[in-house]
Amino acid sequence: MRSALVIAGKDLRQRARDRSVYVFAIVAPLGLAAIFGFVFNPISDADFTATFAVANVDQGPLASPLVDGVLGGLEEDGNVNLVHAASAEEATRLVEGDGARADEDIDAAIIIPAGFSARVQTGRPAELRVVQNANSSLASTLALAIVQEYARQLDYVQGALTTVVSSDPARLVDAAAIAERAGATPGPVAVRDVSASIKQLDSTTFYAAGLATFFLFFTVQFGVNSLLEERHAGTLSRLLAAPMPRSSIILGKAITAFGLGVVSMLIMIVATSFILGADWGNPIGVALLVVAATASAIGVMAMVSALARTSEQGAVFSAIAAVVLGILGGTFFPINQAGGVLAGLRFVTPHAWFLQGLGDLAGGALGDIVPAVTALLVFTALTSGIALVLLRRRLNP
Repeated sequence: MRSALVIAGKDLRQRARDRSVYVFAIVAPLGLAAIFGFVFNPISDADFTATFAVANVDQGPLASPLVDGVLGGLEEDGNVNLVHAASAEEATRLVEGDGARADEDIDAAIIIPAGFSARVQTGRPAELRVVQNANSSLASTLALAIVQEYARQLDYVQGALTTVVSSDPARLVDAAAIAERAGATPGPVAVRDVSASIKQLDSTTFYAAGLATFFLFFTVQFGVNSLLEERHAGTLSRLLAAPMPRSSIILGKAITAFGLGVVSMLIMIVATSFILGADWGNPIGVALLVVAATASAIGVMAMVSALARTSEQGAVFSAIAAVVLGILGGTFFPINQAGGVLAGLRFVTPHAWFLQGLGDLAGGALGDIVPAVTALLVFTALTSGIALVLLRRRLNP
C-alpha cells in the first residue's frame, strides 16, 4: 500500500503542473454549466399566466360559481388574469384584438349567455361558449378545459334535478334549492393532490451535475492513461524492477485517478452551489454518489485504456467512450423525456445512474439513492475486473 501511495503522490504532483487537467476538471465543466444554466433557466423558470375575457351576461346563480369561484380562485393564485366584458360581442372583439389594451393579449373569451342558469335549473339544454385565440394554443386550451369541467359538474346537477322532478312534478317549484343541494354534494369519485415529491433536478442543478459527470470521465483519464505514458517514456520498466508487487502500480494509478475525480467533483459542487445557485441535495447522499460515480468512471476508462497499445490510442479511445456514454447518459439534456429506446438505453451508462440518484435525493430520503449507488458499484466491479485482467498483461517491460 505504501508503494501505491508513493506512486499516486508522484503522479498527483506531476498532474498539478499540467494545465490541461485544470481545463477538463474545472474550467470546461464550470463554464459550460454556467452558459447552459443562463440560457435555459429563463425558459424553465418562466411563469405561465393566461388572460381571459369573461362576459357574464347571465348574472345568475350558476354563473357566479364559475366566474367568482373557479376563475376568481385562479386569478387570486396568479395563474389567470381576468378582463370583464359587458357583452359577448365585446369579449369576442377582445380576443380578436379589436379594442384590447395595448399591454394585454387576451388568450380566450368565456361567455355565459343570458338565461343560462334558468335553463340548467329547469332541465333544459344550456351552453357555455369559449372563443379561443389561435395564437395562444396553451392558454386557450386551458380555458376550454375549465369550461368543460364546469359543464360536467352542471350535468351532474341537472341530472339530479331531472330525476327528482320526474318522480314528483310538484317539486319543480323547489328547483333552485334542489340544484343548489346537488351542487354541494361531493362527487363519488374525486382527484386530489397528495403533494407527492418531485424527483427531478432543477435546470441549473441538472446541467451542473450532467457536465460535471461528463468531464469526470476525461479527468480520471489522466490517472488511468498514465500507465501507458509510463510505458512510452520507458519508466514502466523501472517501476517493474522495484521491490513491490505489480498490483501496487495499478493501485497507485487508480488512487491518482480517484483523487483527481473527487477533487474535480467537489470543486464543481461548491462552485455551482455558490455561483450558480445549484441545489445538489443532502451532502451525505451526494458524497456517496460522487464516490460511486468516480469509481465507475475509473473502471470504464481503465477498461477502455487497457485495449490501447499506446498512450495516444488510449487518449483517443477514452475520449470516444466518454463522449458516447455522456451523450447516451443524458448529461446534456434529459434524455428520459425522449421516451422509447433511448430512455431505457441511458441506464447502460454510469452517467444516467448518477443523475437518477441525484433526482431521487432531491425528492426523497437518503435511502432512495440505494439503487443508483448499487448500479454504479456494479459498473465499477464489472469494468474494473475486466480492466485488471487486461492491464496485468500490459505490465511488461
